[in-house]
Amino acid sequence: MEGLRTTIPGVTVLFGFLLALPFQSDFADIAAVDRFTYGLAFLSTAVAAVLMIAPSVHQRVRGLMTGIRRRSDEHVRVAVMLTVAGTVSFLVGIVASTYLVASVRLGSVGAGIVLALMSGLAGWSWFYLPLVTFRKWPSTQASGN
Repeated sequence: MEGLRTTIPGVTVLFGFLLALPFQSDFADIAAVDRFTYGLAFLSTAVAAVLMIAPSVHQRVRGLMTGIRRRSDEHVRVAVMLTVAGTVSFLVGIVASTYLVASVRLGSVGAGIVLALMSGLAGWSWFYLPLVTFRKWPSTQASGN
């Protein structure tokens, strides 16, 4: 769960920029598909923030009310599931935001290329590496060397 210390600020910064975007004067001039893309980016980033912050809230609320240990196995499992769901939602927000900027600046073809590159990069680095590549590597344990 320590990785959330770096991920949540990224979600928060993107969300802050997305909050400000509709109040820019040029925002009214964007195409309908770009408005949809903005909505997707905004909502998915908001969902990511809620899901990634939830485990921290659980620790503070649940312990006082239920007496369940702060680091119970159940809490860790739920926290990991929420974090993975939040990561997927954040990925949608990043890709949609990148597509939106590319669409406005590069047009639909350039935006399509950026969309494919960002989706591929994130899919490879966030999911393929830990789920496929790491599984192929031999298991090693720290030996103190």
